[in-house]
Amino acid sequence: MKKEVAFICELPNGIHARPANHLETVCCQFDSDITLMNLRNGNSGSAKSVLSLVGTDTLFKDPCSLIIEGGDAELAQSMLETYLREEFPHCDAELVVMDESDIVLPQSLLRHNPVLLKAKRLSAGVAKGQLVRFSDMDLTLFAQAEASVCFEQATDQVRKQLADNAQTATGEEKAIIEAHLAILADEAFVGQIEGLVANGKTVAEAVLATVESICHTLLQSSSDYLKERVLDIKDIALQLLVAAHPYLEIETDFVLSQPSIVVASDLTPSQFLGLDRGMLQGLILTNAGATSHTVILARAFNIPAIAGIDLDTCAAYEGELAYIDGNLGVVAPAPTPAVAVYFERSLKLAQLGKERQHEFLAASGMTKDGKLVEVAANIACTVEAEPAFSLGAEGIGLFRTEMLFMDRASAPDEAEQFECYRQVLDAAGDKPVIIRSMDIGGDKPIDYLNLPAEHNPFLGYRAVRIYPQFVTLFRTQLRAVLRAAQHGHTKLMIPMIQSIEEIRWVKSQLALVKAELESENIGFGELELGIMVEIPAVAFMMDQFCREVDFFSIGSNDMTQYLLAVDRDNDNVAKLYNSLAPSFLRLLREVVVGAHEYGKWVGLCGELGANKKVLPLLVGAGLDELSMAAPSIVPAKALLSQLDSKQCEALFQQACDCATIAEVEALLDEFERSQEAKPLLATECVLLDCDFTSKEEAIQALVGNLGICGRTVRVNELEADIWAREEVFSTGLGNGFAIPHTKSDNIQHSSISIARLGKPVSWTADSDDSDVEFVIMLTLNKEQGDQHMRIFSGLARKLIHESFRNTLKEMTTESEMIAFLQSELSL
Repeated sequence: MKKEVAFICELPNGIHARPANHLETVCCQFDSDITLMNLRNGNSGSAKSVLSLVGTDTLFKDPCSLIIEGGDAELAQSMLETYLREEFPHCDAELVVMDESDIVLPQSLLRHNPVLLKAKRLSAGVAKGQLVRFSDMDLTLFAQAEASVCFEQATDQVRKQLADNAQTATGEEKAIIEAHLAILADEAFVGQIEGLVANGKTVAEAVLATVESICHTLLQSSSDYLKERVLDIKDIALQLLVAAHPYLEIETDFVLSQPSIVVASDLTPSQFLGLDRGMLQGLILTNAGATSHTVILARAFNIPAIAGIDLDTCAAYEGELAYIDGNLGVVAPAPTPAVAVYFERSLKLAQLGKERQHEFLAASGMTKDGKLVEVAANIACTVEAEPAFSLGAEGIGLFRTEMLFMDRASAPDEAEQFECYRQVLDAAGDKPVIIRSMDIGGDKPIDYLNLPAEHNPFLGYRAVRIYPQFVTLFRTQLRAVLRAAQHGHTKLMIPMIQSIEEIRWVKSQLALVKAELESENIGFGELELGIMVEIPAVAFMMDQFCREVDFFSIGSNDMTQYLLAVDRDNDNVAKLYNSLAPSFLRLLREVVVGAHEYGKWVGLCGELGANKKVLPLLVGAGLDELSMAAPSIVPAKALLSQLDSKQCEALFQQACDCATIAEVEALLDEFERSQEAKPLLATECVLLDCDFTSKEEAIQALVGNLGICGRTVRVNELEADIWAREEVFSTGLGNGFAIPHTKSDNIQHSSISIARLGKPVSWTADSDDSDVEFVIMLTLNKEQGDQHMRIFSGLARKLIHESFRNTLKEMTTESEMIAFLQSELSL
């Protein structure tokens, strides 16, 4: 039997090792031969081989087909159609490639005439350390070796080491190790080596010849991303060669004895992971690109990295102290004292930025008037949990367990499910985890359940509606969740509930499963039971549901489409799908008010929660929790901290009284404008008793602080505007005061920054009265008209008076200073 599945590659980086590993895993479930055809270039390869898939040179938007031939081709076709539509496009994230066109080197650095080695930016950050050259291994050492252990033994050793490393790895590190395991198991890679060994080649000769062949294919690709996979192949080859030649006693560790910036032609992921990350401060790589797995790891571990500087250029500075700036794409070797001061200030600013972010990472979601709103993460698989908590999640608001059941030949057993749920709860510690029971069927068909095709799958036989037919499957999940509940704060949420009868049936099954576990002497924990509010009928029965369950979580996506009778996947009516419809907001109000009347907790786990513009509405609705994709959590917490809950409540009530979506959107625009402007004077822009040593450092610190405070995203451009004014005339006014200023498009929130210095600095080289100990910097947006000159002239007039100057100098707090200036300047 022969079947075909056509698809367009939606992966931003094409089919490289990681997505190829995903696709290979799914395809290997079937006995049929499966071949991927790239219709753009005519390349083809086995879909059961990672390297064959990578070798098809499949790029973003390439038209492709999977050709399936064999006895189970029909089953494979059905499952692969679902997988390619729903999962494959999401198995790889678009990688950040830093734009080289927007680099503006800061004047506060350039004015010191630094020696700078310019390079391509790969990983952001600033660091200092000793320049150390990486000693790479000469592979000809292995080519000359006459004896080795057998290839199978070497492969087993490397596979075990990688598997052990994967157990403790997380995030990008784990994903890359898993991709390397896939290469090691790849039939094209292993088969070619085994064939060469069988024909009389030594293991070293076979490995080196195979690597050369595969790397040649990859280097022919039109994708830089695929070309950079050469390093991964060489990485696995090196590990195999070392394992196959133990008698050579090769030392693969490269020891760093002090904080270091490592210089290398290139660096494999394994070599990177072998470096002491306590000592590794930065990377200078000659040949690496932005999508190299080594660079991805550097970003994951916050190691600044740049590329494009040849080794000989760095050789003259080996062993010397240097600074690396991954934001600017420069290395400053052997810095002068003034250049060192610039970079030390950059390090301090970077640390302040981290501390500000850390404030939101660790803090609870809270409005500025003290209303708590829990900010949680939506996840679809176990490995997402730990990164979500590292990004500030206060809990897991939605664990979509259906992903465990999809794209496989049979359902996961109790042990597999228990392990998945336990791992998430362990990662959560004492934070809550909402585990949604399997939301399968309907629009998420599972082939091994043999559910019939439906005309209206969103409204059909799915979620809780199929549980009675597959009660054993449901009870298995309940057993796994209850057992895992011993490991943390567990909440079980049932999807697609529309009646009291359904939730009572679920509760009866829970009772039966608990009795089973007790009779088998198997331990289990307690959990809270809740429902997902998707079907509008629930809103009209809140009093009854509150008597049955512990919590509610609103699925805004489905609730919107059910309320408005809009299939959001239907292009003809998709424009009608909008959660800002006043009818939806009123329904939301009914659910929240109804739940709170009975003291029940209610959250929202749909995409609406991460919408910055809509967040004030959701706060105003009175929700206890918002759950979203993990990267949105810190921005949501930061915005929450700027909102007043009473203002949000008034906004929500106004929105519910609107007649149209357009009126709601206009209301939100008006609210956003009223909230957006930061005050001209604020304590965050006042720096007291500063240890600045120069005019350059003072301006660097004040402008850098504006970036940390979110008042500008173009720090270097804004600094250039300040210095442009200084080039025209000095802003030192005498008597120890200076007023640097600019009217600029590079400041989002007009600001007055203040710095009182511990020791005076020279402001104008050719002036006898140039020492400055008090800086008032004006950075005003061009939209403010002539405000900057009015403030500047007002300040200049005031500073003539000694009493005004002395009052400012003697004030002890930021708040005092702000109140005084606001009064004196009538701001």
